[in-house]
Amino acid sequence: MKQDAKDVEEVEELRHIVRVLNTDLDGKKQVQMALTGVKGIGRRCARLFAQEANVDPHKTLGLLPEEEIVALRTVIEEGQSRLPDWMRNRQKDLNTGENKHVMGTELLMSLREDLDLMKKSRSYKGIRHERGLRVRGQKTRSTGRTGSTVGVSRKKA
Repeated sequence: MKQDAKDVEEVEELRHIVRVLNTDLDGKKQVQMALTGVKGIGRRCARLFAQEANVDPHKTLGLLPEEEIVALRTVIEEGQSRLPDWMRNRQKDLNTGENKHVMGTELLMSLREDLDLMKKSRSYKGIRHERGLRVRGQKTRSTGRTGSTVGVSRKKA
């Protein structure tokens, strides 16, 4: 009986949604796996952030006390200074020239700005992005066909 009461208390404490960097994270997952739900945070970064915040990466995120969640948030917000240069996702940024790690909605904005810059400069990659074609040198004769069909069409009788 005592075991059942303990399980009920744990279920009541579980937060199903935890908010970090304007992103809703699943509270039922482990800390290191739940943090990968934020754009720009992979498995390695998530594990590093959890260790920096002195949180066990294998614990369930929704069962963590509020202090540990706040510590996780502060570590993630200061993530640029905590990651080594080789692990950052914006090395030698075009605008500033510094190594940055961009996360959340800022990552989507920087990607969109990069694509717009390629389109404006009329680079090969920018033109391919504009036309919706493959950018990285893939073959387009037989694969990646969407929309209208290519090839021989039968004459209608």
